[in-house]
Amino acid sequence: MKIEIGSIVTRNSYNNDVVFIVTDIKENEALLKGTDVRLYADAPLSDLVLSERHDEYNPEIDFEEMNRDEYFYMPGKILHIDGDEDYLNKSLEFYKKAGVLAIGKQVKESDIPNILMTLLREIKPDILVITGHDAYYEKQGGTNNINNYKNSKYFAKSVQIAREYEKSHEKLVIIAGACQSDYEDIIKCGANFASSPKRVNIHALDPAVIAVNVALTDKRTNIDIKELLSKTKYGKNGIGGLVGNGMMYVGYPR
Repeated sequence: MKIEIGSIVTRNSYNNDVVFIVTDIKENEALLKGTDVRLYADAPLSDLVLSERHDEYNPEIDFEEMNRDEYFYMPGKILHIDGDEDYLNKSLEFYKKAGVLAIGKQVKESDIPNILMTLLREIKPDILVITGHDAYYEKQGGTNNINNYKNSKYFAKSVQIAREYEKSHEKLVIIAGACQSDYEDIIKCGANFASSPKRVNIHALDPAVIAVNVALTDKRTNIDIKELLSKTKYGKNGIGGLVGNGMMYVGYPR
C-alpha cells in the first residue's frame, strides 16, 4: 500500500520503535507526528513502513475509596495547557474517564507565558499541567543550557509565572515539560514535577497520569513518588519531581 498523508507508519532506521502518523509529504520526505509519544520527526519515504500497531498503554488510576455512604470526595481541579490539540484531547478523555474535573486549553508553547496568569486567575486550579512539544539539540551544546532546547525556556518561564500566582507547592501542584525537556531548570523554577530527567521522549498521557493520581489522592496522604512515577510510560527516566501530598478533599457526612 502507498504511504500518504494520514498513514500510520514506523521508521526502519530506528528499529520501528515509535508509531507515527504522516502529517505531510514533500517530494520524498514525510513529516511525522507520534501517535502516542510527544514527538515530531521527518524521514525519507523509503525508510517508512506501514504499521497496524496501536497504543497498548493503559495508565493506572488510583482512588482508594472510603465508605461512599458516609463520605464525599472533591478531587483537585486541573488546568491542562498543551501546545498540541490532539494530545490535549487524549488527556481530556483520560481525565473524564478518571472522573476528574479538567479544563483544557490549546496554546502554542511560546505563547503560554503570555496568557498563563489570566487563565490561572480565571480558572483557579489546584493542579496545573503545562506541556506540548520540546527537543534537546545536542549539537548546540550541553544539557545544562536551557537555550539548547526547543521549548524548555517557555515551560520554565511559565512555571515562574505560576509561582508568582501561588508560591506554595502544596496549594498549586505544577507539572511541566515535554519530550527531552530541561528537567533541572523547570524544577528549579518551581515545578512539582517535570520532564525529562534522562532527556527521553514521554508518552502523550504521562503528564495527565501524574495529574490524575495527585487529584485523586487525599490531601492528608503523602504520595509514594517512586510508585507514582512507575505508573507513567517511561518512569523516572521520563518524569521526576518532589515528594508531596495529594489534592483531594474528603468530606463527611455525604
